[in-house]
Amino acid sequence: MHTKHDVFQQLRESGVVAVLRGVDADTLIDITDALVAGGVRGIELTADTPGIADMVEELDASFGDEEIAVGVGTVLDSETARTVMLSGADFVVSPSLHEDVIDTCNRYGTLVAPGIMTPTEAITGYEAGADLLKVFPASSLGPGHLGAIKGPLDQIPLMPTGGVDPDNAGDYIEAGAECVGAGGALVDYDAAARGDFETITETAKEFRAVIDDARI
Repeated sequence: MHTKHDVFQQLRESGVVAVLRGVDADTLIDITDALVAGGVRGIELTADTPGIADMVEELDASFGDEEIAVGVGTVLDSETARTVMLSGADFVVSPSLHEDVIDTCNRYGTLVAPGIMTPTEAITGYEAGADLLKVFPASSLGPGHLGAIKGPLDQIPLMPTGGVDPDNAGDYIEAGAECVGAGGALVDYDAAARGDFETITETAKEFRAVIDDARI
């Protein structure tokens, strides 16, 4: 079983968390296989996906704890957090700051990453017990904003999400991000629908190479 520490290290080592919004159940395993082949080990499904609980269970059954960490995002309340944890979610992500979600995740030992934008929200979330703070939407203010937050609050781990692509992922890592969250720039659903999963693997490798370079 994953501990919070294990999951945190897995997400950091992955460098990128793949955000699968509205992914089709029929291609879920193939897309995840393609991401893992490209070195991405953090997989986040969104709570508004139909059949989300079954999909989390399917990923858990298909991949070992050492292969991927499975999370659920867009979690806005404690009830949803508890439901996805019971389905096997290793981490819970929100676009905004909900202290009841943080409380519930901590009660059951699950890594939680609420969304923040300002230094005040960052310290509020961290004091409330968040393990990782999701800077969202990151594209609004860019890597410089994340770096400015890290200046006085270097102890707070940040994960920028929203508009992150291979061109700027390295900038966020250099600014102090532990890892980045990426959706459309990482997962090409049109390619998946065509059965072209190699495209997703190649993009995952590109993300990983940029992040690895930024960490040197």
